[in-house]
Amino acid sequence: MTEKIYTDEDGEYLKNNPAWHVEDSPWKAKQILKMLKRNTLNPKTIVEIGCGAGEILNQLYSSMPDDVSFAGYDISGDAIRLARTREKERLEFKHENFLETNINPDLLLMMDVFEHVDDYLGFLRLCKNKAKNVIFHIPLDLSVQGILRNIPMVNRNSVGHLHYFMKETAIATLVDTGYEIVDSFYTAGMLELPRKTLKAKLAFLPRKLMYNVNEDLAAKVFGGFSLLVLAK
Repeated sequence: MTEKIYTDEDGEYLKNNPAWHVEDSPWKAKQILKMLKRNTLNPKTIVEIGCGAGEILNQLYSSMPDDVSFAGYDISGDAIRLARTREKERLEFKHENFLETNINPDLLLMMDVFEHVDDYLGFLRLCKNKAKNVIFHIPLDLSVQGILRNIPMVNRNSVGHLHYFMKETAIATLVDTGYEIVDSFYTAGMLELPRKTLKAKLAFLPRKLMYNVNEDLAAKVFGGFSLLVLAK
């Protein structure tokens, strides 16, 4: 499975993920706003690569000042058709490869993106210097429980993850491709989003208790976390 699943005319990704994960978008937008506030950043132009159905940008549009403009890019026609239902003044969506444009926004967003890309190192190098600041959201598929439960393969088959990270390898990947890390923090999706399975409900209390004591250990043992990174 490669990123080709997003461009297939048979709509394979849309069939497997009909809502294109919009249910998580308000939560992800809150994480972005938290990072901007922590670092006193006030971007006026924001671009999202791999914008999907566009709801993250739509949420940011509703929460940020009215002098900020937003644009989402995606290689999937299915995603852009969904996203364009959210278009309005200062918020647009394009079925294009952002790397082939000459646009240089203040802030570039990659929310759960490069783990889907075959040549993720080359992709990250090409994205370098396209914006003043970049915010990455990186799923951390590697944990003790995740490996025992075969989570990397589950996510490979369900949402097309090709590469799997823990916090240290995620940071190392960005540094190795030329980025300067400004700030980072865990996002606790398995603690803050609705728990959809019995296993997730049973794991909630031990995961939360360990996370309150040691975030790194909780991420490595239980999983269910991602990493938000601000880089230059």
